[in-house]
Amino acid sequence: MKIELTVMKTSDRLDLWLSQNLKDVSRSHLQKLIKQGNVQINRQICTNKKTKVRSGDHLLISFPPPRQLDLKPEPIPLDILYEDDSLIIINKPAGLVVHPAPGHSTNTIVHGLLYHFPKLAGIAGVQRPGIVHRLDKDTTGALMVAKTDHAHQHLQSQLKTKTARREYLGIVYGIPHFKEQGSSLTHNQENNGTINLPIGRHRVDRKKMAVVPVEKGGREAVTHWEILERLGNYTLVKFRLETGRTHQIRVHSSYIGHPIVGDPLYSFKGSVGVNLTGQVLHAHKLSLEHPVTGKPIEVIAPLQEAFTKLLSILRKRC
Repeated sequence: MKIELTVMKTSDRLDLWLSQNLKDVSRSHLQKLIKQGNVQINRQICTNKKTKVRSGDHLLISFPPPRQLDLKPEPIPLDILYEDDSLIIINKPAGLVVHPAPGHSTNTIVHGLLYHFPKLAGIAGVQRPGIVHRLDKDTTGALMVAKTDHAHQHLQSQLKTKTARREYLGIVYGIPHFKEQGSSLTHNQENNGTINLPIGRHRVDRKKMAVVPVEKGGREAVTHWEILERLGNYTLVKFRLETGRTHQIRVHSSYIGHPIVGDPLYSFKGSVGVNLTGQVLHAHKLSLEHPVTGKPIEVIAPLQEAFTKLLSILRKRC
């Protein structure tokens, strides 16, 4: 596909002008097209994204066919909570990896998405079509997927600028009494507060993450928490992510001594009366701005069976 455009007024660097006039294409994708020699100015190939374009310049942009994914679509059922021309929000089940990775080359959310939405293969052109953020294999709940490059860029930007909000529900061991320790842990009457501790790769077990000082490679990680219900020796907690580090809620909860129930990496081993596949952690609510209309969207993902069954058992015990 080729698109021809004429610069009508003002001057600006090439990638900025294109991103303002091709709003369905992400700026990073446009920069890649420029670098690959797919943009001509007045019939001359331009590979410098900073080149100034001026009134009267004629631009020809060539879009190569999307690179074929080495993935076979699979008829994996998807619980769709919201869908329009720009995005999809699904209620992810436990036990499914979001995108292909070593050891998980098939039966992922991406394989299912490609089956139900074949056009996603053209989003960013590679192994994670449309995926805006991720959930761990056994974490359930709301997962948003972009249908266009513009939506993909816009939604990722919302996560970075914190205009999109993600709220989780989790059941933790014990009754949290988060004591204030400098500026890293703060609380308000022990019912809500913030954990601000950097997270990085575990120094010994590379499958795990850990609280790691910034000077040793840790990255800022901020988790807001609120106690919703005390359940004997367990507690139902609402978490809100300000950052999105790998395993963030699981690491922070474990570090303060109240790990997520059922977590195979960061929790205790023991029976709770329910056959759990992993951590009892659910992405409950997703709030964002629509990438085209700007209107607010709020989607709530219903709790899945293992979570509700455990809640019921713990409430009866109390």
